[in-house]
Amino acid sequence: MKNIIAFLCLSLFLSGSLFSQQKRESREKIKALKIAFLTEQLNLSPKEAQQFWPIYNTYDNKQNSLRYKSRQEMKKAIEAKGSIENISEQEAQKMIELKLETDKKIYELQSEFVSKVKKVLSHKKIIQLQIAEMEFGRNLMKKYRRKKEK
Repeated sequence: MKNIIAFLCLSLFLSGSLFSQQKRESREKIKALKIAFLTEQLNLSPKEAQQFWPIYNTYDNKQNSLRYKSRQEMKKAIEAKGSIENISEQEAQKMIELKLETDKKIYELQSEFVSKVKKVLSHKKIIQLQIAEMEFGRNLMKKYRRKKEK
């Protein structure tokens, strides 16, 4: 079953395109593959899945939003100066503070997520979730690199 999911991940990831709509569709496919992968890795019962996914989706969306906002603000500041070399030490310090503040918010979000999800999943499954998320990300990056090499 893991081979099937890995094959699906590879197939769908390699089918991404340059157009915005197709990229959006590709992201949705990747998200669907992630859900399938995590469900399989965690071996969720129907009851666990029903309670787990709303909590996880809220957490994942908030986390992605925080990271996106932080990256966009840093990118905007760098682009306004032309390049990183043109940024003053004060501006760089503000960017570092923004990154640290974002990391703090993500940590708080993770703590909140764990406190909610431990009512649904065992501690072992929470650890399995963290491992499965890392494994999914690594697999996705490997496939992306292979695609770029071709």
